[in-house]
Amino acid sequence: MTPRTSLPEAAVTGLRSGFTGEVHVPGDPGYDEARTVFNSMIDRRPAVVAQCASEADVTKALAVARDQELEVAVRGGGHSVAGMALSEGGLVVDLRRMHTVDVDPGAGTARVGGGAVMSDLDRATQPHSLATTGGRVSTTGVGGFTLGGGSGWLERAFGLACDNLLAADVVTADGSPVHTSAYENPELFWALHGGGGNFGVVTSLTLRLHQLPEMNIVMLLFRPENGPEAVRAYRDVMESAPDPAGGGCIYITGPPEEWVPEPLVGHLVCAVLLTYAGPLAEARDVAAPLLALEHEAEIVDTLPYADLQCMLDDPPGMRNYWSAEYLDGFPDEAAAAFCASSATLPVPTNCQHVLFPLGGAVARGPADYPLPWRSSPWAVHPFGVWEDEADDERVREWVRTVRAEMMPWATGAVYLNFIGREGQERVMAGFGEAAYERLARVKARYDPDNVFHLNHNVKPAVAMV
Repeated sequence: MTPRTSLPEAAVTGLRSGFTGEVHVPGDPGYDEARTVFNSMIDRRPAVVAQCASEADVTKALAVARDQELEVAVRGGGHSVAGMALSEGGLVVDLRRMHTVDVDPGAGTARVGGGAVMSDLDRATQPHSLATTGGRVSTTGVGGFTLGGGSGWLERAFGLACDNLLAADVVTADGSPVHTSAYENPELFWALHGGGGNFGVVTSLTLRLHQLPEMNIVMLLFRPENGPEAVRAYRDVMESAPDPAGGGCIYITGPPEEWVPEPLVGHLVCAVLLTYAGPLAEARDVAAPLLALEHEAEIVDTLPYADLQCMLDDPPGMRNYWSAEYLDGFPDEAAAAFCASSATLPVPTNCQHVLFPLGGAVARGPADYPLPWRSSPWAVHPFGVWEDEADDERVREWVRTVRAEMMPWATGAVYLNFIGREGQERVMAGFGEAAYERLARVKARYDPDNVFHLNHNVKPAVAMV
């Protein structure tokens, strides 16, 4: 499809007629805001942004895309690091107006609009002492996060986000609305558990909720020279920790927060975070070996889960480049390599050098979903976030170096929500070969022309060479 700088006036008028959301084309006052995404490195100019407010709006937008032969992008929360929520000269199906969250406390479920972000979900469930696994920041879109698998602070206790997906409403490439669950269109339902946005526009998701009356954290700051000891101690704690325990080790630039000692602000620090979906006394017991280490600052506190989700929010308008490696173990040699690669982390920036534990309910989840990284006990996530364009190559090189240094322990599998565009080989690594072939058959049924290809793409089986 050839990118278009504009659409015929009649096509725009036809789209706007009866459209309950808003339509933005180049020159409109709201156009530039409508095309702005989380990663400021992405600067694309769609021919039209259809900000849908209903399933009918989605159907109409897709019909216009077909009629005008426009490339389609789908925007939920717009957090895609690769900018796949935008199409140059195409049509964007923007779901942000469809962000309603309806909680049924008795059933322990939430019906979530396709454009909702984590803060919408978490603030709606919080009053009921309920929660489900969400992203580690409040600005992540619930839809893309869940469809890609969904790794977050609560995963060891409650499983991945997709493990808690009970039903979804999808508008397919031909504009047909399809409801899917374990009992309705079950093969499509399976594909939505890690297969991403390959199969249609997901306008709503029904998620299982869990009781979460209390959330606690233990956050400790260490000087970088004490980081290796802290990282090894955290590893040892987590290898025998109960399922409610989570968190990670994060090398960051010391933030200008009141609890951070002034000499550490603006300099490299090692943060160890233990999250605990349970009583504070239990959290303290699990964290005791960490608290016994020499450290520079600490927070031990009970706080609402929705507030925890905001603690590490990455600011909008920054430049982003991420990747990840999933590990089959984390011996002392891996810990040493992880800590050593923090020495080249660009400081001061918003970059984060992260080690996450898996296990618990993640490892026990359904083995047939297209998530081959589920069984890995550890993940390393170099998370490049910076402001100055002059740092572009420096940050990218740091991310690539971290991946290379963790290769001796890498499984080869990867969580695709954690990476940008890294080629088809990495896409295959995100699904696994057998699962990819099954996904391709589902794709052939629901999107045979690969209309939804701006994603970690699965090609329809009929088109596979």
